[in-house]
Amino acid sequence: MTFRVKSSILMAVASFSCMMGEVQAQEISLHVFNAEQRKAIVEVVRQALKDDPTILIDAMQSLRQKSAEHQQAQNLANVRANWSTISTAPRYAVRGNPQGAVTIVEFLDPRCGYCRRMAPIVDDFLKRHSDVRLVEKVVPVLGAASVVDTRAIYAAAFQGHYDSMRRALMQDAAKPDDGHLKEIARQQGMDVGRFMKDMSSPAVVEMIKSNLVQAQTIGLDGTPTFVFGQAAVVPGAMDADQMDRLLKATQGKH
Repeated sequence: MTFRVKSSILMAVASFSCMMGEVQAQEISLHVFNAEQRKAIVEVVRQALKDDPTILIDAMQSLRQKSAEHQQAQNLANVRANWSTISTAPRYAVRGNPQGAVTIVEFLDPRCGYCRRMAPIVDDFLKRHSDVRLVEKVVPVLGAASVVDTRAIYAAAFQGHYDSMRRALMQDAAKPDDGHLKEIARQQGMDVGRFMKDMSSPAVVEMIKSNLVQAQTIGLDGTPTFVFGQAAVVPGAMDADQMDRLLKATQGKH
């Protein structure tokens, strides 16, 4: 916060100095002013902020935007450097066309309300675009219940029920305790004993750990987050039109 405030003040100083014709903005540096001049500058800025406080707000917004742009660029650089890992998943976690020309990676939390709202939108998106390969990365970022659900989803995968378990849990508001999970597994025709054992298996733990490391690599700040090829990292829920536009932009970069 201190850095941002200081930067905002310097930006305000530059702006006012240009307006008053006292010095050029690129020449401004507190180091070239004596104590009396620095005091005068502070008074000018203080009065300016009293007269029009939006100056500081605008400066802060500009800094935030530049920071966000820098972070987005860094996230994309990380995606490109780690694309082979990020775009890879077990066969059961790949949806759409496994040989699709465009790969989209979705990081989702099964307890996330936005992820749940996106589920039918993603389903329809894949129906409309037969050349898309969608890779799912389930990441438990919303607490203990998310961890339990994620473990259940990957344990179910060992018996061929990854998709059905993911869909069941993402439509279920009940607390994911052992009894409830056993009942879902039983309804899906799974070996319940094996399912419960697999939830704590090293393979499940390693899968979740790997997804979380990848999420950190791309700068994930919430779910869902979509990675459109190596063209864009897009956090948050979207509508169908937004997804279509992003896909078109991604296809244009292939």
